[in-house]
Amino acid sequence: MTESDTYTILSDAFLAVLYGSGPIMAIALVVGLIIAFFQALTQVQEMTLTFVPKIVAIFIGLLAFTPLMYTVVKRLSDRAFDLIVSGGL
Repeated sequence: MTESDTYTILSDAFLAVLYGSGPIMAIALVVGLIIAFFQALTQVQEMTLTFVPKIVAIFIGLLAFTPLMYTVVKRLSDRAFDLIVSGGL
């Protein structure tokens, strides 16, 4: 196994983490910004108003994006296992 193989595996792993968690983080960001904007307009500073909608949106996003996350992780693990079988690791 060469340094370029190690670099390729690590960069694929980092990209898999980004692709897997990116949609959920984007949902949390958008919902958080909408709630912050609403709180700034109405001056309602309630902690449950920020927490509950964000959690609900994240759970719905997890339900919607689970197949994508599975595909990304499966592709990464298949590649790693193929390297192990071929003697690359």
